[in-house]
Amino acid sequence: MSEQDDPFERILQAYAESVRAKDVDAFVAIYADDVHVFDMWGSWSLQGIAAWRAMAEQWFSSLGDEQVVVSVADARSTVHAEMAVGHASLAYAAVSASGAVLRSLDNRITLAMRKTKGAWKIFHEHTSAPIDHATLHARLKRDGAA
Repeated sequence: MSEQDDPFERILQAYAESVRAKDVDAFVAIYADDVHVFDMWGSWSLQGIAAWRAMAEQWFSSLGDEQVVVSVADARSTVHAEMAVGHASLAYAAVSASGAVLRSLDNRITLAMRKTKGAWKIFHEHTSAPIDHATLHARLKRDGAA
């Protein structure tokens, strides 16, 4: 399957574009109404599109004039007729209005998607980072740096 035909790759691209644009409507459009998210930040889980929209509104509004650039690495997926699952490593870089990278972090993502009325939507998302056994701190860089 080519990258262009892979719904997981298309969803990741739409995710990155909506985050960079801070476009809440475009962001939530890739999720199913009954989405269940195991997010890495704050809440143990978020259920339903209203809760996920509220998270996105808060996140995007907190950025001010910054943008977040999302880069994808090691994306792999399995696609069947109406269901797909994929996982990847995502890098998030906060970029100032002048283009300077202010901070960055990496995390892991797994998405479960289903095709409904001809459109692929995420119905489950799980993000994570490995935890250092000695410090119990999340490792937010793929290379192991803190």
